[in-house]
Amino acid sequence: MKRCLIVTAIWLTVAGSIAIGVLAVPGCGRLFRRPAPSGTGQEPTLSLYSHKDNTSRQIKIEEYIQGVVAAEVDPNWPLEALKAQAIVARTFTLEKRDEGQAKKIHGTDACDDKDHFQAYEPSRINDMVRKAVQETRGMVIESAGKPIRAWFHANSGGKTASAEEGLNFTLEPAPYAAPMSDPMSLENAPPGQKSWTATFTAQEIKGAAAKIGKNITGISPVAIGKKGPSGRAVTISVAGLEISAPELRTALGPEKMKSTLLDSVTISGGKVVMKGCGWGHGVGMSQWGAEAMARAGRKAEDIVNFYYKGVKLSKKWE
Repeated sequence: MKRCLIVTAIWLTVAGSIAIGVLAVPGCGRLFRRPAPSGTGQEPTLSLYSHKDNTSRQIKIEEYIQGVVAAEVDPNWPLEALKAQAIVARTFTLEKRDEGQAKKIHGTDACDDKDHFQAYEPSRINDMVRKAVQETRGMVIESAGKPIRAWFHANSGGKTASAEEGLNFTLEPAPYAAPMSDPMSLENAPPGQKSWTATFTAQEIKGAAAKIGKNITGISPVAIGKKGPSGRAVTISVAGLEISAPELRTALGPEKMKSTLLDSVTISGGKVVMKGCGWGHGVGMSQWGAEAMARAGRKAEDIVNFYYKGVKLSKKWE
């Protein structure tokens, strides 16, 4: 017992300057977790643009996050998975607000279009979603004292991606979104995400390539080009031209080309056939992986720290 007290005292003395969330103390029989600092700021109010009726309104961020969580995942999922999504969505919102992405398009802090910002559907909010948002109120994921780019996706297919390979993101380093094994995500994937096949006409491939500034006259030969650390396609070679796989996926439609974690790209009957697994860009938190972890008894903080490395959870407002 005395040893526990001594080690604890040393830890409390130095922990303020060390970005470590959990410390195992040999012989003490438990973990010491550095608590997040109490929130001292005020809850932000956002301007939110609605694509449904072409209007904008003011909304408190915690109310907005309820609508995001309800839209992005099944509102009846385990509480800890909903809480993890709330923390990630709150972080994503603050970072995107500061970046000004929606401001450039709509003149607002946020919008309800998942292609521009995040999905948002307040009609799906239930008591579980309200509880998840309330219990994580003000909690944000930070790195170097600011909100991270809290990317998330449906299912990693068994391995998460770096920002560069999954999103063609090269603006700045994002070491917290490092590729890693994510077996629970693959095991928990619905059938259409565990493996999928998509077929595209030559015209679809040519049209998608044109959208991203690549002019091709044919589709043969076609093959997976360069691969990234997670095994995802970074480029796809079409008629001898290397095309960014993440950009091609966006241009073809992410609902059809579900990911860049491809097993093969071939031509059959004059059409391009892609086979792969997972759904989404693969960067950051896998939502189906989070659901599996929550059902296995993991807490929201554990889920966040699994998918984002070297980060700190901070409570920004009460």
